[in-house]
Formats: sequence, C-alpha cells, structure tokens
Amino acid sequence: MSDSPTNPSRIAVIGGGLSGLSAAHRLLELAATRKQPLKLTLFEAGPRAGGVIGTRDIDGYRVELGADSFITNKPWAVDLCRRLGLEDRLIPTDERYRRSLVLRKGRPVEVPEGFQLMTPAQVWPVLVSPIFSPWGKLRMGCEYFVPRRTGGDDESLAHFVRRRFGQEVLERLVQPLVGGIYTSDPEKLSLQATMPRFLEMERDYRSLIRASRRQARSAKQREQASGARYGLFATLAGGVSELLDALTARVSRDATIRLETPVAEISPHSSGGGYSVRLGDGSTSEFDAVILALPAPRAAELVKAFAPDMAKLLQRIEYASSAIVVSGHSLDDVRHPLDAFGLVIPAIEERRILAVSFTSRKFPGRAPAGCVQLRTFVGGAMQPELLQHSDEELKQIVQDELADLLGVSGTPHFSLVARYERAMPQYHVGHVQLVEQIEHAASQHAGFALAGNAYHGVGIPDCIHSGEQAAERICGNATGR
Repeated sequence: MSDSPTNPSRIAVIGGGLSGLSAAHRLLELAATRKQPLKLTLFEAGPRAGGVIGTRDIDGYRVELGADSFITNKPWAVDLCRRLGLEDRLIPTDERYRRSLVLRKGRPVEVPEGFQLMTPAQVWPVLVSPIFSPWGKLRMGCEYFVPRRTGGDDESLAHFVRRRFGQEVLERLVQPLVGGIYTSDPEKLSLQATMPRFLEMERDYRSLIRASRRQARSAKQREQASGARYGLFATLAGGVSELLDALTARVSRDATIRLETPVAEISPHSSGGGYSVRLGDGSTSEFDAVILALPAPRAAELVKAFAPDMAKLLQRIEYASSAIVVSGHSLDDVRHPLDAFGLVIPAIEERRILAVSFTSRKFPGRAPAGCVQLRTFVGGAMQPELLQHSDEELKQIVQDELADLLGVSGTPHFSLVARYERAMPQYHVGHVQLVEQIEHAASQHAGFALAGNAYHGVGIPDCIHSGEQAAERICGNATGR
C-alpha cells in the first residue's frame, strides 16, 4: 500500500466468491490498522457475491445450496466469524447423531467408532464391524508392521492406502469417505496436497495405527482453542449465507462492489507499476494492484496475454462437476432411523449417488418438527456422465436411490437441484509442485496475487485463508495467519 495518506492505493479484487470477499475484507482491515487510505473495488461477474454458497428458507426448511458447514480445526473460518461479530451465532453439530454410515452390499452400516478417514484409533469397533471381511481385517492389522516408504515423491491416495492397509479398506471405506469431500478419483488424488498429516504420521511413527492410537489418547490436549467449543464442524444459526452477508456488508461499507461486471482483460503497465483492468463493456480502470480470486481456467484466460507460462500452469488444474439434490420429507415416510450425519456410497456398490447428508440431523433448525432434510450428492470425477441428465431426471434418480437405500417413500415436501459445473478443482498427484510453480510465476509480477480453492484447500476455512494471504502478500505483510 502507498505510504502517502493523501494518495490512496487502488486495488482491484476480481471475483466475488468467498476467497475474493475475504481478500477484500483483509485489505480493509490492514488499511485501517495502518491508517492508510485505500480505494478498493471488487468485481463480480454474477448477480450476487458469495459464489456457490447460498442459503434459502423453503416452507420451514433452511436449505444450503453449497457447503452447509465448515471444519473447525482449521481456525480461519471461526476466526473470521469472531472478527465479524458472529461468534455467538456459531452452532455445533448435534452430538446425538455424531456418527457416519457407509453402504455395504446395499445396506447402511455404521463406520467404526474412532475411524479417522483411513486409520482406526480403536481396535474393537473394527474387529466387530461387518464392513470388512476377516481377510480385510487381518490385512488392516498388518499395517502395524508395514515399513515407511522411502523417497519423497508424491503418491496417490489409492496407492498409499493399498500400501499400508490393503485394497479392501480402500474400496469399502476410504474411497467413499474421501470421495464425499473431494468428489475425486482416489487413483489420481494427491495425498500430499489433500491429507499430508497421514504422511507425517507415517514419517514420525512408521505405523498409522500406532500414531492414531497415541494421538487419540491426547486428543483433548491437542484440540485447537478456536474449535474446541464447537466440535469438529460448525455452522451459523441462520446458515452459511449469514457469514457471506456479514462479509459483504462489511466490505461494501468501505469499498465498491460491482456486480454483473465481468472483467475482459488485465494489462500490466509498461512502466512496471500498476495494471489496467478492461471490463466487458469496454471501459478501463487503473489499479496499483490486482488480486485474482477466480477458478484456475478463468484466471488463465486473464493472465495469458502478459504471463503465458503462468496461464499454461493454471490450465493444468482440472475440475470436476457435481450436483446436489436437496429434498424435504416427513419422518413417517422414511423407514431408516437416520441416526447419523449421513451415508457415503463406495464406488464398488455401483449406485448412482455419491453420498447423502442428513442435514437436519447435523444441525438444529434445518427442518420442521417431524421432518428431515436430505442433501444427496451426484456426479463428481467418478460419475461425470450423470450430470448429462436433466434436473427432473436427477430428482427421479435420487428418489429411486433413497427409496432403495433408506426406505424413503411418498412425495417430498420439496426437491431442488443445485448444479456445480466444473466447480471442484482436482488435486491430482503433483499438485503441490504445480502450485509452487504457479505461485512462483505470480510472484514475478509486482502487485499481483492469486486466491481461491484451486491451490491449498477446497473448504470454507481454506478459501478464507487463501483470500487473506493474498491480501497480505499485496500489502507486504505475509504473516502466515
């Protein structure tokens, strides 16, 4: 930022999703702390800020069209809520239903207690679980004696799990659990980019079973203070849009938000300082710095004229499409007790859905009394062909699957489809190294930074952190918050 109190810095944030809004908010915080003037403009091509996140109230149901909660052991979302005055609006998950189900030969079965994505912290729940065959359980137990992997090359999630636990654990539990997060093919998904803690556990303890059991004994001491009071996941009483609304209001108070304003071109000044931003209507504005908070393919389009190498790197990040079918039902029309947060579906079950979240079991106020809200996930990298169906066809597919798997009958109180075309970046093997190259290329351009879910994480806290770090890089204040 400029050191002159009479000559405000002009900064453009391009992209009004969560990362862009977080970047703009952090820029304003830093300007206020330093008592430096700032002329900030946020450009959003769509009719509203917030990206894919959105909350709607439908006949007593509080419906999330995007993410319905965020993880708390990454502190950035809870911290932002605190700074926005929303801390007293945070609510935890309902501890009565804090368990998950996985489909086993067409029947929902409880995930063993203490199973953490791929490692069991407790032996007995795994031994008595019907998810695994006797051979699968024996092979899992042999993980205790599997040596560390030598070499530091990245490996896929599938390769890692097979190496340590065997094929059955991968197919029956890890793939559906991780697939519910990343909608990815585990044969391509980078473990280093998505779940590096398991690599660290192998490095430090050799056995993941040994590591998880030791860590479980001291879990309370290890909990981060920011998330301890909420459990592992939290949301806001009014829905995730409550965060977006507060963030948008705070930014619009001291900055300009221009909706329905696509950016056509970014051009660095030939003198080496500042950028010209040309809009879709042909008009041009001048800025000292630019933060690009867009999906990688769109970012590539805007930088290719002045940074073709960076554009080629950005284009290497692939994206998957998915859809969520949200529906409301009377509990009397559901045969299954729905005594969990949700159900994940292994690919080997050959069903036409990825997972079902029992949203109103997770958080209060999401369905009227005697009713339940279900969010069913379809498509992703493993079943892209399903997204070719119309909305009505997707609703019918989901209705048929819910009837077969959970005994859901009758006519839903409502049913809607939220589509996310090429919205989920795929963190394939080598992603960490690719992002390092992208960020190095970006660093060669003064007053320029990238932000978004394409780089260091896809969740709400990750998007917030990405935007805030971009703001701090622009301001020369990369604190690593």
